[in-house]
Amino acid sequence: MKNKLTLTVVLLGYLALPMSMSGTTVALPQIGAALNASGGPLQWVVTGYFLTASSFMLVAGSTGDLFGRRRIYRIGAATYAIGGLVAALTPNVLLLDVARTVTGVGAAGVMAGGGAILASTFTGSQRTKAFAAMGTIAGVGMAIGPTLAGWLVGALGWRATFGAFAATGLLLLAGTLVMEESRAERRERVDWFGAVSFIAGLASVMFAITQSSRAGWTSPLVLGLLAAGAGLLVVFASAERRSPNPVLDLTLLRNRRFVGWLLAGVVMVLGFGGMMSYLPTYLQGANGMSARDSGLVMLMATAPTLVLPLLVSRLIDRGASPRLLITGGLLLIAAGNAWLTRLHPGMGGWELLGPLLTVGFGIGLATGLIDAQAMNQVDRSRTGMAAGLLNTVRGGSQTLVMALFGSVLITLLTGRVGAERAGRVATGELAGAEQAAQLTQAWQIVLWGIAALTGLGALAVATLLTPSRDAVQRSQAVPATA
Repeated sequence: MKNKLTLTVVLLGYLALPMSMSGTTVALPQIGAALNASGGPLQWVVTGYFLTASSFMLVAGSTGDLFGRRRIYRIGAATYAIGGLVAALTPNVLLLDVARTVTGVGAAGVMAGGGAILASTFTGSQRTKAFAAMGTIAGVGMAIGPTLAGWLVGALGWRATFGAFAATGLLLLAGTLVMEESRAERRERVDWFGAVSFIAGLASVMFAITQSSRAGWTSPLVLGLLAAGAGLLVVFASAERRSPNPVLDLTLLRNRRFVGWLLAGVVMVLGFGGMMSYLPTYLQGANGMSARDSGLVMLMATAPTLVLPLLVSRLIDRGASPRLLITGGLLLIAAGNAWLTRLHPGMGGWELLGPLLTVGFGIGLATGLIDAQAMNQVDRSRTGMAAGLLNTVRGGSQTLVMALFGSVLITLLTGRVGAERAGRVATGELAGAEQAAQLTQAWQIVLWGIAALTGLGALAVATLLTPSRDAVQRSQAVPATA
């Protein structure tokens, strides 16, 4: 019973916390009008949350291994709740920015701690089922999160919405009372230098990526941030090799199968991250769909994630090969992108059903596999570190893919419509049929590129997950000795 309650609390966090980002994006116009804010200070309401949530994931997971995963989850939930409450009561945008940045730190503790708690609480087939449930909840959040967040903002207002997020943090905090504490057997000192250099380096890179669409990839700001971030991450990697208790044990990356599952997460995000974010604007601009109708169309790609992760867990229990399932899932995502190159102005929702469902089936297969199988590759003492690394890689990949998708679209359009119009056309602001055709051509090129890279990524994942000869020989020897 206690394990079921633990699972419920962790799943609530994975459902609610991503909505804190999508809900805030929807609320930006209201916030700007209420607090007389615009530009950078207003955008930081979203950017600050995302930067700290992404940058603190690994550190939160690693410190959970040392001091207790439930304790880090509890601190994260309390920090998230306090940040939400301050955001709801803030009198100005500066305090709101600070509150949202702090809220992101809390979200990192909840997300990384939650994955580690599931990995340490469940084993074997029960672990597979628990992570499959987590994948299903992530699918629910993906499918209805933006819509539900938009409804909350419209019905309650942005202050009450932040208050609702704070109340969720309190529920998560109360839920820790039913959780068992777990940590590594040996309690080492915290690697403060590694933690600070990693957070600073990753935050610099993430901030550079978020600014690239506005300032341009060749701007001094973006190049300077990328150089500083890369330098700090090199220093971090060098320090971790010598640290007796590193934030990131680099020997994890010598585990070929663990790296294979990490790569699977990156390839999955590559295959759907940009398309899911930008396709609604194409449908509204080139096809004349309403925001509501384009949102309903996107459900075609997210609906399979509501059922497939649990189905995958049952297949694994019955002896299905995780390697074949993840390879098949990633190839489906690649095939869906290739099919979607038939995109054209006026294309109806039913014509999009095939390619979007194909992508959705691929996402559903991958979502039900990656976390559980990656955790199976590490010992229990490092589950927090592994969970933090998984979430960091996924968050960083999502940011990079979204930025690159938009940047490539704009670059392709610049030669067709000029630099002044390219950005507007990329986001669906079209002046006629000719620009709709030009936008479609750019989309088709990008989709072919994504399909090719995702297909190659699937093959690389399959190669990394190939069992070693020793493992095959051991598995073949078992029946002979029984």
